[in-house]
Amino acid sequence: MTISLHNKQLLKKNTKDVLTIGRYFRKKFGETIYKVPISISGFTCPNIDGTVARGGCSFCENDSFSPNLQEKKPKFKLNPRVKENPYLDNQLKQLELQFNATKSVLKNKFNAQKYMVYFQSFTNTYAPLETLKALYLKALSFDNVIGISIGTRTDCMTDEILDFLEELAKEKEIWVEYGVQSFYDETLVKINRGDNSATIKKWITKTKQRGLNVCAHLIYGLPNETQEMMLNTLEQTIALDVDSIKFHPLYVVKNTLLTNEYNKGEFTPISEELYIDTVVKSIKRLPENISVQRITAGINDDTLLAPLWCKNKHNQIEKIKKALLKENLKY
Repeated sequence: MTISLHNKQLLKKNTKDVLTIGRYFRKKFGETIYKVPISISGFTCPNIDGTVARGGCSFCENDSFSPNLQEKKPKFKLNPRVKENPYLDNQLKQLELQFNATKSVLKNKFNAQKYMVYFQSFTNTYAPLETLKALYLKALSFDNVIGISIGTRTDCMTDEILDFLEELAKEKEIWVEYGVQSFYDETLVKINRGDNSATIKKWITKTKQRGLNVCAHLIYGLPNETQEMMLNTLEQTIALDVDSIKFHPLYVVKNTLLTNEYNKGEFTPISEELYIDTVVKSIKRLPENISVQRITAGINDDTLLAPLWCKNKHNQIEKIKKALLKENLKY
């Protein structure tokens, strides 16, 4: 059955645009803003170095999420208690090299003009304040950079860091991206998160009170979580007045704690159908002011064990787009 031109026009008229982060930036700045992911050697996580736990989150093998981290990792590891950072000069050079390399690609491919530097891998507030200041200011000094986005954990935020970011936000676009994952403490224990829902709520609230932009990362398909639980985490996230959300499916890569559970048959990954349905239901529940930065994730190499549908991220995005269109939503 073919759809008449009239019905197509009616369908288009009734279709509402999802507030993607791209649409948010174009509305605010009048042009496309390109995110430049940065992975700085020397950064780690309190959930890896033994401060709150060892081994990291059960799903984390951080190299899988660090495409820009090509050089050999230094033995030196940062934490807020380090008095001096002998690696800072190298980190600043690494920041500049990565930015320039990615900027060149984006400019050649998309004619990109404006950028946001995204401190992506590991915990990017887990370092001495002076190191953070040097890195953030260096990133903001690059030509045509409108702001920075900082990936971190809520238990690695401090009032002193928020003081500094609040000052930066007077002139630049400043985002803090918190890994929320779930608001169920039993789930956070199960995945060896080393954090809890009370801390998450406390620091998201404090960050918002400073006028900073907050993006919350949610993972769907965590062990023993039902769709009702995933959507409840979403509702609690919305209640914290975050500005944006990233949705991730939980997938299993090699060399993680989750690998062992999966190999023993103790963990079953979320199905493609349930993931898509949950994301669509989530986006339908979002207030108009909350943007969406990511609707799925995946990795197309031999480190992926399961689910295999996570191998093709582009395919997933297209399927979710089609499912949203059935709800009169255009991603």
